Amino acid sequence: MAKESMKARERKRQAMVAKYADKRATLKAAGDWDALQKLPKNSSKVRLHNRCAITGRPKGYIRQFGISRVTFREMANQGLIPGVIKASW
Repeated sequence: MAKESMKARERKRQAMVAKYADKRATLKAAGDWDALQKLPKNSSKVRLHNRCAITGRPKGYIRQFGISRVTFREMANQGLIPGVIKASW
């Protein structure tokens, strides 16, 4: 499990990206690179890192579900993810 500070930092970045998204888009379209440089670094979407929504694990992230592979497997085995069943043939 990731540290709470890491999870909080990522949530903070996500909020900042959402806050400045429109402003960044207009500045990029206008080609105003100087004004774009003056925005906070964490307002850039590139600085986001995919993390599991439950555990905060940074690796083994499944985009479709927003959770890590470990959490996905646990939840799928318990039947908590609709439409996902264990394969058998």
